[in-house]
Amino acid sequence: MMPDSRAETGIAPAGGLSQVRGADAPALIDATIPELLAATVARHGDRPAAIFRATGDRWTWRDFAGRVDRLATGLLDSGLAPGDRVGIWAPNRPEWLLTQFASARAGLILVNINPAYRPFELAYALKKTGCRALVTAERFKTSDYIAMLAEIAPELPSATPGMLRSDALPDLRLVLTCGAENHPGCRRFDEVAAAPADPARLDAIPLHPDDAINIQFTSGTTGRPKGATLTHRNIVNNANFVTHAMAFTETDSLCIPVPFYHCFGMVMGTLGCATKGATMVIPGEGFDPLATLEAVAAERCTALYSVPTMFVAMLEHPDFGSFDLSSLRTGIMAGAPCPVEIMKRVQRDMHMTGVTIAYGMTETSPVSFQSDLDTPLDKRVGSVGRIQPHLEVKIVDEAGNPVPVGDQGELLTRGYSVMKGYWDEPEQTAQAIDAEGWMHTGDLARLDAEGYCNITGRVKDMIVRGGENVYPREIEEFLYTHPDVSTVQVFGVPDPRMGEIVAAWIVPRPGAAPTEEDIRDYCRDRIAHYKIPAVVRFRDELPMTVTGKPQKFLMRAAMIEELGLTEDQTA
Repeated sequence: MMPDSRAETGIAPAGGLSQVRGADAPALIDATIPELLAATVARHGDRPAAIFRATGDRWTWRDFAGRVDRLATGLLDSGLAPGDRVGIWAPNRPEWLLTQFASARAGLILVNINPAYRPFELAYALKKTGCRALVTAERFKTSDYIAMLAEIAPELPSATPGMLRSDALPDLRLVLTCGAENHPGCRRFDEVAAAPADPARLDAIPLHPDDAINIQFTSGTTGRPKGATLTHRNIVNNANFVTHAMAFTETDSLCIPVPFYHCFGMVMGTLGCATKGATMVIPGEGFDPLATLEAVAAERCTALYSVPTMFVAMLEHPDFGSFDLSSLRTGIMAGAPCPVEIMKRVQRDMHMTGVTIAYGMTETSPVSFQSDLDTPLDKRVGSVGRIQPHLEVKIVDEAGNPVPVGDQGELLTRGYSVMKGYWDEPEQTAQAIDAEGWMHTGDLARLDAEGYCNITGRVKDMIVRGGENVYPREIEEFLYTHPDVSTVQVFGVPDPRMGEIVAAWIVPRPGAAPTEEDIRDYCRDRIAHYKIPAVVRFRDELPMTVTGKPQKFLMRAAMIEELGLTEDQTA
């Protein structure tokens, strides 16, 4: 737990301006991922490390570390060398977790590839980062990964395994498939992972905490994908501080239904457990509300990670009341704005009285703000907590000057967590990280006098309606209080008279059938007239990224098409 006196540690703003500095304790960890794992094995080697309920795999930390060394040795035996990039394109499987730690052990740079990617996106990611190897699932849901890869690289089926030569993917040589089947041109993951471990060879690889070790692509809500390049120091320390805020110890067990491919799963989740010797519990390959509830109850998990839409799915599952969730005490709700009403239900109905809110971005490893176990209820549901240790944040106006406490501006972050940059994108990196090391997040925020931060929206999401600035998050929070609303997203669409008008897409609660006029009637006299949605549409689901971030650009584009508008149809 962090100190209670935030003013003394610099966590409260000083001088009336919106700028804060995190505590200096706990100290930063000056270690690589392999050094961290070795220390955890030394302390907690016989304790459970990972439980994959879908496959039945259960590993202690010592067993896990042995498997990591065998895979790391096998990757080197396959012709890979430190510094090479290894892509992983798979859901939450045991092979993902092993590859995460084995790539670091061998000095390889892991490239996380979204399981939802299709051939065009996959080709871009592999070529952009120059991946020399790819670990892939055979299939997931409706995706046939092997067929998609062969569509990009038709040379694969006739290639000698490990010696691929593809015109479209000039750097890719080795494809490892997860599963029992043999695929032409590929090697089976299990064969490589069965290599005799060579710890002496692995120990001789020069590694440094500031080495790049992970590339994560950061678009999905807007724009072309960029590869945020993270170091051992970035993610080891963020993992440590995130779990520290929840008072994690080796006796905790964390249910991880969020995807490994994203920071939430692999930094805050798997690596966070490694910093404490806690147990990872993986309900299945992808999120399923019933499987998650079953995992928490059966494994007596003490913590649970999810995004708001996942929590809604669990709370509204017809069998929710049949599960004993009393073992839960904490966890994190993050990845998207956390509606107040959902937060209250999670605390009350899921026994997660110590649930924390976390805020950050991939480029900052990811977490910058997090609430504590003792954060007052009103602050826990109305903010994203206070600044994490060893970080600085300021909220600035358009001129780059810190705004007064309570005023809105863009949030900037500086410290150990800021990425090395975007892979092979020096211009994009320079736009994101200024000469003083500040990461410009693009998020609008406010700081109060105690240092609690409230994220109010995205700079690009702000709606300008007839000269009035409208912030979607504010309207979303209000609409969540409507008894028939399960999920809602608010965004702007062009209007020839007002410049923009407010649109809302709503997923009703099961059994509810609100109308457009019901929603507007609910808003009248409760919020300002210019904030009332002019357009309301009801949907069975909303377009989201794999990590639960709303894709407002897709909603906006669909509304523009439906209404027969154009992007330049403004006043």
